[in-house]
Parts: sequence; C-alpha cells; structure tokens
Amino acid sequence: MSLFWQGKTLCYRRGLKLNDGRQLRAGRALLGWGQPRLAKAAKVAIGTIRRMESFEGAIQSHTGTLLRVQTALEKGGIEFLNDDRPGVRLKERTR
Repeated sequence: MSLFWQGKTLCYRRGLKLNDGRQLRAGRALLGWGQPRLAKAAKVAIGTIRRMESFEGAIQSHTGTLLRVQTALEKGGIEFLNDDRPGVRLKERTR
C-alpha cells in the first residue's frame, strides 16, 4: 500500500496504476472500446467514465472506482507504465 498526496488530500492506493485521464483515454483507444463498453466491463456508470476521462491530470475519484476501471482495462489487454512518464501499451500476447 502506498501513501501519497493528491492535491490537498492524503491518499492510500494499493496496486493502483491508473492515475491520469489521458492514460484512461489512451488505454480505451488502444483497445478500440467505446465508453459504454468500458463502463460495462468495469461495472461503473458511463457518466463516471466520461468524468474520469475529462481530467487532464490526476483523476479525482474513489480509489475503488479507479481500481475497477484499471482492472477492466488490464483484462482487456492494457499494461500501465508508471515510470517517470505515465502511459499505456498493449500487453504482449502469449502464444
């Protein structure tokens, strides 16, 4: 579990790699998914996906919601990159 500051709020996040609205939009685009498909896969409202994608930086959302969306994208084949420059890529397919 990690502890960090997000804006003025101290947050705990466990295993959370999705932290930027641009990452979310890019991951969904790589999979070719529309917002309704991601919302259904993550079991969240479409409006939640729209709101999360509207952030240009850190997504302001409940940790559980972020984790559900991240998990849905990872199951779809997305790998999150969070070195010094956060990003996404498609996972290597196993043969």
